[in-house]
Order: sequence, then C-alpha cells, then structure tokens
Amino acid sequence: MPKQTFFNLSQQKIHTLIEAAEKEFARVPLFEASIANIIKTAGIPRGSFYQYFEDKEDLYSYLLEEKLKKTKVYFLALLRRHNGDMIEAMKEMYHYFLTILPNEEERNFLRNALLYTTNKVENSFTNMFDVTRDHTIFKEITELIDTSRFNINDHHELVHVFKIITAIAFHNFVEKTLKGLTDEEAIQAFSTSMDLIKRGIYRQ
Repeated sequence: MPKQTFFNLSQQKIHTLIEAAEKEFARVPLFEASIANIIKTAGIPRGSFYQYFEDKEDLYSYLLEEKLKKTKVYFLALLRRHNGDMIEAMKEMYHYFLTILPNEEERNFLRNALLYTTNKVENSFTNMFDVTRDHTIFKEITELIDTSRFNINDHHELVHVFKIITAIAFHNFVEKTLKGLTDEEAIQAFSTSMDLIKRGIYRQ
C-alpha cells in the first residue's frame, strides 16, 4: 500500500503520478517496468517516489487494487440490471472486460497483468470478492443477489462460489491471450463454464 505521504499529495499530483505509472505498466509487464520512466513522465525526483511507495511492485499492486474496486462497483450495477442473477451479471462483466474496456492502454495494462502474473496478482483477481478483505462492498453485493435462486446454504458457500467464478474468469483471460482466441471464442468458453455452474447452484 502507498505511504501516507502519497495520500497527502494534491489530487493533481496523485493523478499525474498514477497516469505515468499506468502508461509504463501498459507499455511493458511489471518486471520490465522502469521507475526511471515513471518519475520522468510524472516529473518527480526519484527520492520522492520512495517517499510514496516502497518499490514499483507496491505501486503496481495499488493500481491493480484500485482497478478491481471499480470492477466491483460496476458489478453492483450489473446485478441490479439482471435482477440479482449473479451468473448473468458475471457473464456481462466478462464481456465488458473483453470488448468494452475504455482504451488500449487499459487493455494493455490488464493483458500484462494476466500474461506475466505473480501469485500476488492472481490472488488479487481470484479474491476480489473476498468478504474478509472488503466487507462493505461484499455486503452490498450479497444484498443485491437473489439467493432464492440458489442451492447453497449460507454466505460462506457464496464466497466459495465467487472464488470459483473469478478463478475461471482469470484463467480464461490467460488462455485467451496465450492461445490467441478471439473475443467471441473466449466469451463462449466463459459462458459455457458459467452455464455449467448455474445448473449446479441454481434451483431447477
């Protein structure tokens, strides 16, 4: 996580630094990314960078977590649109990631995160709905889900369902990139997996 000195910066300075970091992490994967490029683009001294973050991994983790927070907010909107149908909401969110991401830089950031993943990155994706990490947002999500559709017994089992679904989505993203699948092929594969899960956890 960033140091308190980062949060004490003006919003303009925070935006400039984040924008510079996103540009670098979209250009190359984390292990090739250069702090020198980030601070040059942001117009800050190297010493200042280390007043804000421990290292480039710390900055990268912060960016990824912030993006995943936005994903959760979007998922809330999709749950409302699909009247609490968790699986259909997840299918639409997956489609959004593949086809409607706002710009090429965003796509490249995500692509680099998935192609050159680490355990920490994978855990960020697969635990994005972990109640122990983000109790407030998870409570909002579960209140919107129509649990009367399910064969599951409690929130503990619901957390496990979320972990299974996000793990499938994560590995589908990786497989799409490594195998060169089209968006349509990847979406079809994910939808098939989701429909199989739906048959297992939804009441018939």
